[in-house]
Amino acid sequence: MDKKADPTNPVLLDTIELLQEQDAPVWREVAENLGKVNRRRPEVNISEIERVAEEGETVVVPGKVLGSGRLTKEVKVAAFNASRSAKNKIKDEGDFMFIEELVDENPEGTEVKIVK
Repeated sequence: MDKKADPTNPVLLDTIELLQEQDAPVWREVAENLGKVNRRRPEVNISEIERVAEEGETVVVPGKVLGSGRLTKEVKVAAFNASRSAKNKIKDEGDFMFIEELVDENPEGTEVKIVK
């Protein structure tokens, strides 16, 4: 966690703690990004996910997903937060879940791509 970052959101703190307890390096990297000062956490548009993700892939955004763009691939997206329009666009083609759900489903972090 950044020394200047001192998150007070209990959901964020629980998510970071859950990620740090995992053995997989991918989850530790996601925890590190979530522990940053709010303005330094990634905000990723749907268009960026469309550009970097392959059909059937699982991507994790260690921040917020925004609804700009269009998703035409079946992709599973996990994020700490997402705008309503982003959630709707993702659910039209693929699956949206929160990071905690993905960790429960895939604690080893296999076949997960971080998008930031």
